[in-house]
Amino acid sequence: MPVQVQTEDFDLSTEVAQLRAANPGVGAIVTFVGTVRDMNEGENVSSMELEHYPGMTEKALTDIVAQASQRWQIIDALVIHRVGPLEPMAQIVLVAVTSAHRGEAFAACEFIIDYLKTDAPFWKKEQTPAGARWVDARSTDDQALLKWKTSSGAAA
Repeated sequence: MPVQVQTEDFDLSTEVAQLRAANPGVGAIVTFVGTVRDMNEGENVSSMELEHYPGMTEKALTDIVAQASQRWQIIDALVIHRVGPLEPMAQIVLVAVTSAHRGEAFAACEFIIDYLKTDAPFWKKEQTPAGARWVDARSTDDQALLKWKTSSGAAA
């Protein structure tokens, strides 16, 4: 269950094809791709820079994927998260999950992205007309995470 933190862009179709080809038991593939928006909190965003703590970030992502695989019967999962300077419309993150059935893949993918948005050690800085600003997790991200922590069998 690979986890990658990189500056380079990724090719969605190539990554999904490789994940799918790894196991003939795959009956479902669910993907999430996060991108840089050109607007946030009512302000234009000209660029975003993502920083991370090497080693710690990869370990945190690996732990999140491990929690998902303990909770659902998934075949495989892939997380690719970019760091460095990014322009609007650039891909930031790919979460892809394979399983025999769609329900497991959807739930695991949503779980991984919800934990990634709140618990993974990334720091985002946006460039706006008013200057640079650090971006915190939104309250809706915290609420999304809370459902996993309060549901039965939740991994914490």
